[in-house]
Amino acid sequence: MSALALRGPARVVVLQHRRVLWITGALALAGIALVAVAWWVTSTAATTFSGTGCSVRHTVHGCGIPVGHFLSVELHFNRLLQYAGVAMMILPAAVGLFVAGPMIGRELEDGTYRLSWSQSVTPTRWLAAKLAVPAVLTVAGVSVLSAVYAWAWSRARGTNYPVQWFEPQVYGAMGPAPVGYALLCLALGALAAVLIRRTLPAMAVTAVAYAAVVLVMNSVRSGLWPMRTDTTALGREFRYPSEASDVSVGWMTGGGTRLDDATCVSAGDFDGCMARHGAAAQYVDYHPASHFWPLQLIETGILLVLAAAMVAVAFRVLRRSHG
Repeated sequence: MSALALRGPARVVVLQHRRVLWITGALALAGIALVAVAWWVTSTAATTFSGTGCSVRHTVHGCGIPVGHFLSVELHFNRLLQYAGVAMMILPAAVGLFVAGPMIGRELEDGTYRLSWSQSVTPTRWLAAKLAVPAVLTVAGVSVLSAVYAWAWSRARGTNYPVQWFEPQVYGAMGPAPVGYALLCLALGALAAVLIRRTLPAMAVTAVAYAAVVLVMNSVRSGLWPMRTDTTALGREFRYPSEASDVSVGWMTGGGTRLDDATCVSAGDFDGCMARHGAAAQYVDYHPASHFWPLQLIETGILLVLAAAMVAVAFRVLRRSHG
């Protein structure tokens, strides 16, 4: 976003924070380049390994070193994806902290906002610019980073160390959810800033609130979409569904009544205990990989509603405080 193409308060916002914007853009490009290079190294190692005639599953004499090197490269790529996922989960907090601190909180604390308001810029226009500029940049930037992560994750699925879609640091780095969390943190930062009007306390409140939202969403996520249930009769081999997030596993009677997981844990005769309680099958409640998008869309919708509500409250607080 060029400052020359903007006018009014939005242009001022870009000029005030252009150094941070340049640094953030450079870091994002560096992260994308790192993931791309890491996958190039991994795919090159796979091509080289396939030419050796060795096999990971059936290692023979003379293949120990090639197999070890190949697995080491794949493992490092897996770890890079894990770290990148954690970084994607931290990114929304960074957006919120920046809005709560340097962008809004500091101006309200130092009183520099009066300069803008004395130049025919209303408090509402001032806050709108403070939110619109980072919102546009955040949606664009996080969308690109999320797409790059999804691309890298899809490549990792074919390795010996696949990263599962339901792992928190993976789920939170793909799809629309990262954008939803980033916009929510932006709204959290703005609301904290106009309420507290002090930089560090506003940033602290934003960080705590974001952590609370993440914990709550992680705990309720499995209930956002109906789970699938598979049952296996006792005596038959019980198999977990592949690439699925299992939520609950246990036993049930012939009539469908579910038994507590600890029903026969301490029993000396497990089979006899199961028979006395009428257990007839083992069940598993889970979300298959096909539930990724329904879960993501519902969660993102919740986050956007919360963000919109917080932005509305922030504008109302500002109008009440300054007319």
